[in-house]
Amino acid sequence: MIYQSFAQLYDQLFDQELYKRWLDFTLKQGQTVISGKCLDLAGGAGRLAVMLAQKRVNVTVADFSSEMLSLARQHADEAGVELELIEADMRDLNRLPKYDLITCYADSLNYLEDLSSVQTTFQQVYKHLTANGIFLFDMISPYKTDIVYPGYMYNYEDDDHQRAFMWRSFMDDDVEHGVIHDLTFFNQLNDGKYQRVGETHFERAYSMSELEDSLKMAGFSQIEISSNFGQEKATDEDERWFFKCRK
Repeated sequence: MIYQSFAQLYDQLFDQELYKRWLDFTLKQGQTVISGKCLDLAGGAGRLAVMLAQKRVNVTVADFSSEMLSLARQHADEAGVELELIEADMRDLNRLPKYDLITCYADSLNYLEDLSSVQTTFQQVYKHLTANGIFLFDMISPYKTDIVYPGYMYNYEDDDHQRAFMWRSFMDDDVEHGVIHDLTFFNQLNDGKYQRVGETHFERAYSMSELEDSLKMAGFSQIEISSNFGQEKATDEDERWFFKCRK
């Protein structure tokens, strides 16, 4: 029987088009520093990092999950590129050097417990950027957590009925702008039975002004906020915001 972890299944079913859009955003917004050292923070299975490496970007992946980093190593080997992989908590980057570009996508910062943890991460990023370095990241908005996600459902089944995915989201009544995601995979094994793998994820959003204030407190003086991967001006009705920050 072939058993797969949640990380493997999640990586296989994640929308690959999003990585292409993050790649384009990174290359455009970070073009002045992209020739230097890049850190993909909370880089997970390394999909974006591999695409950057294929563009000859010197990129390091840092992630809290050793399992995700193992997948990143596998993807890098398959693509024939070099990636430095570091297991690290984004709130403590003291073992890492400075970088010219730091990225953090897929609303990874929304998974932190509270605004204090987000600000700690901002401070760590600031400390690990070179003088002219750029910090690029995205976060989902309160509109996403409060309006879009509550009651959201998504079901997927592949054509040969070997895998299915169920995603349900609920408002977190105990957390302001909080949302709970119930994620379940069903994976058919060699004996015809199904393996069930599930996780519960918690996200929290913050207002644009709260995030701007936290970035300024961390030391950033140049902050640009947009939506639609940098294509439009950010508003409170956007589901996701994109940030470009400099010292």
